[in-house]
Amino acid sequence: MIKIKLKKNAKKVDSFLLNYLKSQNKSLLIKPMKYGVISGGKKIRSSIIFDTGKIYNLSEKKLINICAAVECIHSYSLIHDDLPCMDNDSIRRGKPSTHIKFGEASAVLAGSSLLTLAFEIITCKKFNLDSKIKNEIARYLASCSGHTGIAGGQELDLRYENKKKSINQIIEMQKKKTGKLFNFCLYSVGVVANKDKSEKLFLSKLGEEIGLLFQLADDLLDKKGSLSLVGKPVKKDNKKGKSTLLKLMGEKKAYLYANNLKRKILRKLKKHGKKANELVKTIEFILERKF
Repeated sequence: MIKIKLKKNAKKVDSFLLNYLKSQNKSLLIKPMKYGVISGGKKIRSSIIFDTGKIYNLSEKKLINICAAVECIHSYSLIHDDLPCMDNDSIRRGKPSTHIKFGEASAVLAGSSLLTLAFEIITCKKFNLDSKIKNEIARYLASCSGHTGIAGGQELDLRYENKKKSINQIIEMQKKKTGKLFNFCLYSVGVVANKDKSEKLFLSKLGEEIGLLFQLADDLLDKKGSLSLVGKPVKKDNKKGKSTLLKLMGEKKAYLYANNLKRKILRKLKKHGKKANELVKTIEFILERKF
């Protein structure tokens, strides 16, 4: 079952991160960093990395550093996203947000430390890849995380609140905020597998579409889910005046759009045949998930 797979993969990545953090020099920020990155969360991005690796016969050992780095980036973005100056959310993954638990200053510093830790994990000597490959992965992760990626998307998300925006504007915002990290998940596997430029481009675009699908599913959960199931406050997008495809299209049209997007993604994966089966299962889960 998909949920069992997700839990197993999350456990592997959590174990890697715990061991890595143990090897770090002690600091007051280790505790809020662990709190933000280890506990809870589906770590679906890590599963997508492992699933994509299966297409190219890559072992999990070759990809675990990338998974850990992605979860550090994702967790940094959530810690900062929850801050009062941004989305002001007090619950994350079914427990108090990092700034509620440790204070705003510690949350900002812990999030920033997770961001830098991601690049340390990618470039560390124990990650047994050619330095050119590690450099390409690190550069691409930087572009997907900063002002051209997650951070830039978050800025647009905040600026678009209570404003009328077009479908294309919302899609571009969500591609940055959510799609770029999924883009990286697939692209980085292509780099490790030494794929050519056209295949890496295929993977990056596919990842962006998977990210957009994930965001649509997340918006639907915000409207129809509950705190106990989702692990974070729901029905908040409308209250905050968020610009979403769901709000612009309405629930039926947004769900139809998401289904069409899912079918488009699955059609693209047909070229990889049975090797893409695990990735297909994860993509199907994204839209149908209840948590």
